[in-house]
Amino acid sequence: MQTPFTIANLWPMAVYFIFVILLILAMLVISYLLGERHKGHATDDPYESGSMLISSARMRLSAKFYLVAVLFVIFDLESVFIITWAVAIRQLGWAGYAEILIFIGVLVAALIYLWRLGALDWGPKSSYRRKLPPE
Repeated sequence: MQTPFTIANLWPMAVYFIFVILLILAMLVISYLLGERHKGHATDDPYESGSMLISSARMRLSAKFYLVAVLFVIFDLESVFIITWAVAIRQLGWAGYAEILIFIGVLVAALIYLWRLGALDWGPKSSYRRKLPPE
Protein backbone atom coordinates (compact mmCIF):
# COMPACT_ATOMS: atom_id res chain seq x y z
CA MET A 1 0.00 0.00 0.00
CA GLN A 2 1.39 3.37 -0.99
CA THR A 3 1.35 6.30 1.37
CA PRO A 4 -0.29 9.48 0.12
CA PHE A 5 1.93 12.35 -0.94
CA THR A 6 2.07 14.95 1.81
CA ILE A 7 4.46 17.61 3.00
CA ALA A 8 5.23 15.47 6.05
CA ASN A 9 6.73 12.82 3.77
CA LEU A 10 9.32 15.28 2.48
CA TRP A 11 11.35 15.50 5.71
CA PRO A 12 14.12 13.11 4.46
CA MET A 13 14.71 15.36 1.47
CA ALA A 14 14.82 18.45 3.71
CA VAL A 15 17.33 16.76 6.04
CA TYR A 16 19.44 15.76 3.04
CA PHE A 17 19.34 19.30 1.64
CA ILE A 18 20.40 20.79 4.99
CA PHE A 19 23.18 18.19 5.29
CA VAL A 20 24.51 19.08 1.83
CA ILE A 21 24.52 22.82 2.61
CA LEU A 22 26.33 22.20 5.92
CA LEU A 23 28.88 19.95 4.19
CA ILE A 24 29.61 22.61 1.56
CA LEU A 25 29.99 25.30 4.19
CA ALA A 26 32.28 23.05 6.27
CA MET A 27 34.52 22.37 3.25
CA LEU A 28 34.76 26.08 2.45
CA VAL A 29 35.57 27.04 6.05
CA ILE A 30 38.15 24.26 6.48
CA SER A 31 39.87 25.11 3.20
CA TYR A 32 39.99 28.78 4.22
CA LEU A 33 41.47 27.94 7.62
CA LEU A 34 44.02 25.42 6.35
CA GLY A 35 44.94 27.13 3.08
CA GLU A 36 48.20 28.95 2.50
CA ARG A 37 48.24 32.72 2.56
CA HIS A 38 51.32 33.95 0.78
CA LYS A 39 51.80 36.57 -1.86
CA GLY A 40 54.62 35.97 -4.31
CA HIS A 41 55.57 37.89 -7.42
CA ALA A 42 54.05 35.20 -9.69
CA THR A 43 51.03 34.26 -7.58
CA ASP A 44 48.47 36.03 -9.75
CA ASP A 45 50.02 35.18 -13.13
CA PRO A 46 47.86 32.94 -15.34
CA TYR A 47 49.34 29.46 -15.74
CA GLU A 48 47.94 26.66 -17.82
CA SER A 49 49.17 23.21 -18.78
CA GLY A 50 52.75 23.80 -17.68
CA SER A 51 53.39 26.93 -19.72
CA MET A 52 53.07 30.62 -19.08
CA LEU A 53 50.48 32.69 -20.89
CA ILE A 54 51.77 34.05 -24.20
CA SER A 55 48.89 36.18 -25.42
CA SER A 56 45.43 37.30 -24.39
CA ALA A 57 42.66 34.72 -24.03
CA ARG A 58 40.35 37.07 -25.89
CA MET A 59 41.48 36.14 -29.36
CA ARG A 60 39.05 36.30 -32.23
CA LEU A 61 38.18 33.03 -33.89
CA SER A 62 36.75 32.58 -37.33
CA ALA A 63 33.07 31.75 -37.64
CA LYS A 64 34.16 28.61 -39.52
CA PHE A 65 35.48 27.23 -36.23
CA TYR A 66 32.04 27.45 -34.65
CA LEU A 67 30.38 26.05 -37.76
CA VAL A 68 32.62 22.99 -37.75
CA ALA A 69 32.02 22.56 -34.00
CA VAL A 70 28.24 22.63 -34.49
CA LEU A 71 28.48 20.20 -37.41
CA PHE A 72 30.59 17.87 -35.26
CA VAL A 73 27.98 17.91 -32.50
CA ILE A 74 25.18 17.22 -34.98
CA PHE A 75 26.95 14.32 -36.67
CA ASP A 76 28.14 12.99 -33.33
CA LEU A 77 24.55 12.93 -32.13
CA GLU A 78 23.59 10.91 -35.19
CA SER A 79 26.04 8.22 -34.12
CA VAL A 80 23.94 7.76 -30.96
CA PHE A 81 20.96 6.87 -33.14
CA ILE A 82 23.02 4.43 -35.19
CA ILE A 83 24.40 2.74 -32.06
CA THR A 84 20.89 2.46 -30.64
CA TRP A 85 19.76 0.86 -33.90
CA ALA A 86 22.69 -1.57 -33.75
CA VAL A 87 21.69 -2.68 -30.26
CA ALA A 88 18.11 -3.43 -31.35
CA ILE A 89 18.88 -4.76 -34.83
CA ARG A 90 17.40 -8.25 -34.25
CA GLN A 91 14.07 -6.90 -33.03
CA LEU A 92 13.78 -4.38 -35.87
CA GLY A 93 14.28 -6.82 -38.73
CA TRP A 94 14.34 -5.79 -42.37
CA ALA A 95 12.14 -2.75 -41.77
CA GLY A 96 14.72 -1.38 -39.33
CA TYR A 97 17.48 -2.13 -41.82
CA ALA A 98 15.66 -0.17 -44.54
CA GLU A 99 15.08 2.72 -42.14
CA ILE A 100 18.75 2.92 -41.14
CA LEU A 101 19.76 2.86 -44.82
CA ILE A 102 17.48 5.83 -45.44
CA PHE A 103 18.83 7.56 -42.31
CA ILE A 104 22.46 7.07 -43.36
CA GLY A 105 21.57 8.13 -46.90
CA VAL A 106 20.19 11.42 -45.60
CA LEU A 107 23.32 11.90 -43.48
CA VAL A 108 25.61 11.26 -46.45
CA ALA A 109 23.55 13.64 -48.62
CA ALA A 110 23.81 16.33 -45.92
CA LEU A 111 27.56 15.78 -45.61
CA ILE A 112 28.04 16.02 -49.39
CA TYR A 113 25.92 19.18 -49.45
CA LEU A 114 28.01 20.77 -46.68
CA TRP A 115 31.22 19.71 -48.40
CA ARG A 116 30.14 21.21 -51.74
CA LEU A 117 28.96 24.36 -49.98
CA GLY A 118 32.44 24.78 -48.49
CA ALA A 119 31.35 24.56 -44.87
CA LEU A 120 34.09 22.05 -44.11
CA ASP A 121 36.97 24.06 -45.62
CA TRP A 122 39.39 25.37 -43.01
CA GLY A 123 42.29 26.66 -45.02
CA PRO A 124 42.57 29.31 -47.68
CA LYS A 125 40.94 28.76 -51.02
CA SER A 126 42.89 26.17 -52.96
CA SER A 127 44.03 26.47 -56.51
CA TYR A 128 41.95 23.51 -57.72
CA ARG A 129 38.79 25.58 -57.58
CA ARG A 130 37.70 27.27 -60.76
CA LYS A 131 38.81 30.89 -60.86
CA LEU A 132 36.83 33.55 -62.60
CA PRO A 133 38.57 35.24 -65.51
CA PRO A 134 39.61 38.83 -64.87
CA GLU A 135 37.31 41.47 -66.31
